[in-house]
Amino acid sequence: MKIRKEKLLPFTLTGAVVLADQLVKGFIVKIWPQETVWGGKLDVFNNDLLWILHVRNKAIAFSLGQNLPDTLRPVLFIILPLIVLGFLVCYYLTSTEFSRLQCWAVAGIIGGGLGNIIDRIFRPDGVVDFISVKWFGLTFHDKPVPLLGFDRWPTFNIADSSVVVCCFIFLLSILITPKKFENGEES
Repeated sequence: MKIRKEKLLPFTLTGAVVLADQLVKGFIVKIWPQETVWGGKLDVFNNDLLWILHVRNKAIAFSLGQNLPDTLRPVLFIILPLIVLGFLVCYYLTSTEFSRLQCWAVAGIIGGGLGNIIDRIFRPDGVVDFISVKWFGLTFHDKPVPLLGFDRWPTFNIADSSVVVCCFIFLLSILITPKKFENGEES
């Protein structure tokens, strides 16, 4: 099976996401004290909107699975995601169904997934998260209302951002791309 150069080019985004994610996480680990609560923060805009802090997550998004036994975590948080990413890469490389935008979105999703898997394998304290954003705009009787029980969005990193943004782009591209009929005419 010969793979066209155009199919491989989006993997530069995969590499860029992994590299940026790991470099920034390394910087955070080196200079920032690890905190398990909101603290040790850098208030970037002096208005509580954005904090840079160093926290670790031994689970997955929103700390889901943090109470799972230590023996089960590697299977669910490393092996299973590696299998899923492997299938995604294989499907991507063999499929002709992706638009150019979707190819880049898939590459960003793979990069984000790999960035966090690297942490799960090589950082025993958990995935390094460091970006904390405050919710704004929701009020009730002139008091802020937490969204989903959060005053702040759960702390995240570059890999998380890549997965979320690229999934959104991918899904949006599916919704706005015209469907093709079997005879080649667009709807």
